[in-house]
Amino acid sequence: MVKSASSVATDRDGELPIRRRLVALSFLMLFVELAMIRFTGENVIYLSYFSNFVLLGSFLGVGLGFLTVERRVDLFRWLPVALLGLVAFVLAFPVEINRAGTELIFFGDLGPTGLPIWLTLPAIFLAAAGVMAMIAQAVARTFRLLPALVAYRADLIGSLLGIGAFAGLGWLKAAPVIWGLVAAVLILSLGTKPRGRSVWTACAGLVLLLLIQSLAPNVSWSPYYQITVHEISYGHWLAVNGIPHQGIAPAETRIREETIYAAPYRYLDDPGRVLIVGAGTGSDVAVALTMGADSVDAVEIDPRIYEIGVELNPDHPYSDSRVAVHVTDGRAFMERSLGQYDLILFALPDSLTLVSGQSSLRLESYLFTTEAIAEARRLLAPGGVFALYNYYREQWLVERLAATLQAVFNAEPCVETRGSVGRLAMLVVGGEETTAECFGRVLDTVNAPLPVSDDYPFLYLRERSIPLLYLGALGLIVLTSLLATRWAAGKLTAMRPYGDLFLMGAAFLLLETKNVVQFALLFGTTWVVNALVFAGVLLAVLAATEVVRRVDLPKPAILYLVLLASLAVAWAVPQHWLLNLSVGVRLVLATALAFAPIFLANLIFAGRLKESASSTTAFGANLLGAMFGGVLEYGALVIGYRGLLIVVALIYGAAFWSRPAERSELVPTSGF
Repeated sequence: MVKSASSVATDRDGELPIRRRLVALSFLMLFVELAMIRFTGENVIYLSYFSNFVLLGSFLGVGLGFLTVERRVDLFRWLPVALLGLVAFVLAFPVEINRAGTELIFFGDLGPTGLPIWLTLPAIFLAAAGVMAMIAQAVARTFRLLPALVAYRADLIGSLLGIGAFAGLGWLKAAPVIWGLVAAVLILSLGTKPRGRSVWTACAGLVLLLLIQSLAPNVSWSPYYQITVHEISYGHWLAVNGIPHQGIAPAETRIREETIYAAPYRYLDDPGRVLIVGAGTGSDVAVALTMGADSVDAVEIDPRIYEIGVELNPDHPYSDSRVAVHVTDGRAFMERSLGQYDLILFALPDSLTLVSGQSSLRLESYLFTTEAIAEARRLLAPGGVFALYNYYREQWLVERLAATLQAVFNAEPCVETRGSVGRLAMLVVGGEETTAECFGRVLDTVNAPLPVSDDYPFLYLRERSIPLLYLGALGLIVLTSLLATRWAAGKLTAMRPYGDLFLMGAAFLLLETKNVVQFALLFGTTWVVNALVFAGVLLAVLAATEVVRRVDLPKPAILYLVLLASLAVAWAVPQHWLLNLSVGVRLVLATALAFAPIFLANLIFAGRLKESASSTTAFGANLLGAMFGGVLEYGALVIGYRGLLIVVALIYGAAFWSRPAERSELVPTSGF
């Protein structure tokens, strides 16, 4: 039943300026969160792989900010000082990769620098939490001045604008100083007046530090990385986020001095048509042209790395008429391709970064699954050859890849190496005739780790387990969060009436993560897809909020049943079935499957928020639950991403059973 006009929230005298301020503050909160994840990941290498760590700190901080809304101290006034301190700390103590241990694979050949990991990561986690708490308290103080759903809508609009702005700056390849300028202008515009000298000084210092970094010689930014170009005797080499990534040298030099690069062509009479995934600066494209390729499809996900290749590659392969360049995700390109190739080469496709701050998925994860290799085989012409190479640190990783190729091609792959296996290795497979002509060794794949799949795309994790590094860090995060929440909210039992909102937050974060990785598989791991998914999530939440404001909903029990049914449908539909559909049909069905549960979940949440005795406490509990969901997300390393939907259903079921009786949340509670 549609509600009467009088029951719908309307603009009252003075409400419009408050809503605008809330939109601006929410914009700032989301923008700073994304900027922190990106900035810390570029300068502290651990966070290029564990950026969820900063996200968890952000959720904790936002939750604490909402829970401290009644405190007299104005945290927002200290925000520029906190941001300046975080930036100064990261720039003063950048950390490169520590490759100790074999549970997880890191690429690169650098030792640890800066402070130890056990000191750096907690410092950044607490700093991120502190920064976000300062913004969130200002958001919460504005939030409570409006009806709950009016405030929630304004918060969502601000968040949407924040995502759009940061994505736009990514498209423009903007340097960090631009991020700092946006944040500084908003802080000065939204802060308490009159502003003290310390606020102006801290904002100026923040922008100055970022300007100094942004003006560093030979440094540029892509939507994924901070890229540094180094000039050396034979050409150039690129470092991304401080890690040596790829070299640029004449093709003749690469073929003469590193004969492994020519290895795949020894298995072909005529290279004919070639597909190179991970084309980078064009070195492998130049080799293919030198070896006589008739045409080359060059696929590179990073637009700035491609541009550097155009500028600096001495062979100018991207100017050759035989080359077609595709700046997109490699798996997505193969899914769309109809052509037949004589050679498909995966050329050093290690991304050195995650798809987003909200999952353990790397940009290249979906390239090495059994399904992806099968897709590559589909694109091979009769007698064609598939090859991949990289600097592999571990023998078991080479064996896993070899086992994957053997399972798909039903033939043992050859492996040619420079130095010992575990260094530069090229794996080549095509058919029985390829093995018969093998110029390298054939690996024993009997005891190799199992191949990975689209549901479990964790190539660099040897066993289905959560590494000790993660477990220790997550344990400290949970303990810190409990203590911080106890400080912010007082007795924890005071939050008992909002336990269902806490659980909703945890389930929603897992549901959002599942959607991020599913769309990455279906449409590519590009930053554009990632930004659109987050925007789509917020639009679905906003739509649910508008429905709750205007329509009388069924009882919560009915909504929960429909939500669980939508989760069951999403779980039952196999991803490979969606991949076999045309792009348009796939988009429609994937959107329905992904966003229907989000919409339904937020019908429940918005209705519950509207009835809460304290909208800020309720919202804070929900955000702390989201942080807990971020911890649970690591369970995908054991059960896979599809299994997360079962966990989501169980948590929403627990939220239903823990919801308070009518008006029970208004009853005061006591005890710890």
